[in-house]
Amino acid sequence: MLWVRIDNRLVHGQIIETWLPYTHAKRIIVVDDAVAGDDLQQQIMSLAIPHSVSCFFSSIDDLSTSVMSVGHDSTGGNTIILFSSCEDLRRALEKGFKFNTVNIGNIHYGPGKKQISPSVALSSDDESCLHFFKGQGIELDFRCVPNDPVQVRFS
Repeated sequence: MLWVRIDNRLVHGQIIETWLPYTHAKRIIVVDDAVAGDDLQQQIMSLAIPHSVSCFFSSIDDLSTSVMSVGHDSTGGNTIILFSSCEDLRRALEKGFKFNTVNIGNIHYGPGKKQISPSVALSSDDESCLHFFKGQGIELDFRCVPNDPVQVRFS
C-alpha cells in the first residue's frame, strides 16, 4: 500500500509517532526536489526515522523509478510518500505517478491563504490543485493525525 501525504514539514514527529504505526509502513519516500539534492537535509530528516524503517529521497522526476526500486526492497510492508506541496504532487501525477487517495495533513498558513482546518490553509492555487485531484477521481483525506475525524469536506 502507498500512503500519499501532503505535509510541508515532510518528516517530523507526527509522521514517526502516528502515521508509521497507522499505515504499518516500512518505508518512507520524501519527494522534494530541493531535499533530493541536499545531503545535509536528508541526514537531518533521517535522524528521526527508526532504524526499522527505510527512507529514500527522490526528486519529482525520479519518483516513478524510486517507487519501482522500493517495491523490490526486501523490507516488505507499506510505504508513506511525502510531498511538501499540492503543486509537487500534481507534477508527480502529471508525470505518471498513480494514487487513489491523498492525505492533506499540513499546509501552513500564509498571506493570501484561507484557513480551512487547524492544520491546513489553502491558497487559490492549492484549491485549484485539490479540485483537479477530485476531478481525477482522487479521494481527499484531510487529517493531521490518523485518529482525527475528517476535518473538512472540500467541495
